[in-house]
Amino acid sequence: MKALDELTFDNRFARLGDAFSTHVLPEPLDEPRLVVASNAAMALLDLDPAVAETPVFAELFGGHKLWAEAEPRAMVYSGHQFGGYTPQLGDGRGLLLGEVYNQAGEHWDLHLKGAGMTPYSRMGDGRAVLRSSIREFLASEALHALGIPSSRALCVIGSSTPVWREKQERGAMVLRLAPSHVRFGHFEYFYYTKKPEQQAELAEHVLNLHYPECREQPEPYLAMFREIVERNAEMIAKWQAYGFCHGVMNTDNMSILGITFDFGPFAFLDDFDAHFICNHSDHEGRYSFSNQVPIGQWNLSALAQALTPFISVDALKEALGLYLPFYQAHYLDLMRRRLGLTTAEDDDQKLVEGLLKLMQNSGVDYTLFFRRLGDESAELAVTRLRDDFVDLAGFDAWAQLYKDRVARDGDYSEEQRRERMHAANPLYILRNYLAQNAIAAAEAGDYSEVRRLHEVLSKPFEEQAGMEQYAQRPPDWGKHLEISCSS
Repeated sequence: MKALDELTFDNRFARLGDAFSTHVLPEPLDEPRLVVASNAAMALLDLDPAVAETPVFAELFGGHKLWAEAEPRAMVYSGHQFGGYTPQLGDGRGLLLGEVYNQAGEHWDLHLKGAGMTPYSRMGDGRAVLRSSIREFLASEALHALGIPSSRALCVIGSSTPVWREKQERGAMVLRLAPSHVRFGHFEYFYYTKKPEQQAELAEHVLNLHYPECREQPEPYLAMFREIVERNAEMIAKWQAYGFCHGVMNTDNMSILGITFDFGPFAFLDDFDAHFICNHSDHEGRYSFSNQVPIGQWNLSALAQALTPFISVDALKEALGLYLPFYQAHYLDLMRRRLGLTTAEDDDQKLVEGLLKLMQNSGVDYTLFFRRLGDESAELAVTRLRDDFVDLAGFDAWAQLYKDRVARDGDYSEEQRRERMHAANPLYILRNYLAQNAIAAAEAGDYSEVRRLHEVLSKPFEEQAGMEQYAQRPPDWGKHLEISCSS
């Protein structure tokens, strides 16, 4: 394990130069202190978890100190926000401190969010507040534990720095990790500003560092785009299967690697609601839960437009046509696993859709239904879950189809069924009210609940002794919390 001063930097994006990013030093927080750290994320950098408790850790990730090899840069990009194009965005409160490679040869961006003003801050102050930093930390690590591709979060550093949003809050910084922070909006920026040389340089950078296997294909850029299409289809399939709503799927928030990125007003479903809108600023429901699938395709189309200098329009259209089949295959595979099925049948899609329609009309808890479905045999489970539904006749009809389907699926014991289903159906998810409870305690100076919740969510499929309160339906006040983009 390494100490903090033993990290090995290789700042590949910074070497692209000033057309791609601007050198900016972080603005230090007052009285930085550790709120929470992820041992699993620290392991990605080969760091000894004990260093998180040292004063220098809070000083480094609170903006007071910097490695000699770090090259903090604010990245420039643009993007389509709620469907409209914004010509220049960029890291308005974040800095790419540098890239570190670990003993396995993996490169990880160190990206500090809440690090102060940059040339791309527009009207903002460049700060992030404690509540948004805690939410991003918890979500990043929780999604990873569920098997959903995501950026990672190393730590949250709190402070006494005052920050004004709707009210006065305390500033914080979250250090996030990703193999790359390049977004769809990076390509859009150089395309719409008509800078073909820089756009070609960016394309080569992404191709060589993140999609090197595509170099072996006859058309490397097309092969890369196809891979981006499939990765995003798979990511969104996992969002839908596990009930995750991102909330602000602008193209500047879409990773070129197909990982969940830029957490803001996200939420997991409590009661199943296909029309759920988690961002209270999304007045028209553009980024509602059910719209995430078509918006994923819309965003990929925006990226495709930016790639027309390198790839023919016909080839791009053909690659985009793969999105829905990729999505459907990944989604149906996940939902079969959630239902405890090991084989595929033609009517499985109807089985899933029939269940979701019944859940929609009955306000059934999305996570707990699937978990309890695997607690015992199909016969006993549907009998026990029946009372959660309003349309009893409809549920009885579905339950019979399900029991017949399970009977055709294979001959396995109840214990095998339970183990398999529990491995696919989490008991613990990051419900908004749980995050809010942890945030309220942290804002009062008590970080123990944030740390406890993080630990519980790091093992979402395992029943944990004494943690029953984290596996319950939310109270009424916790079901409809309004979350904004404000950080």
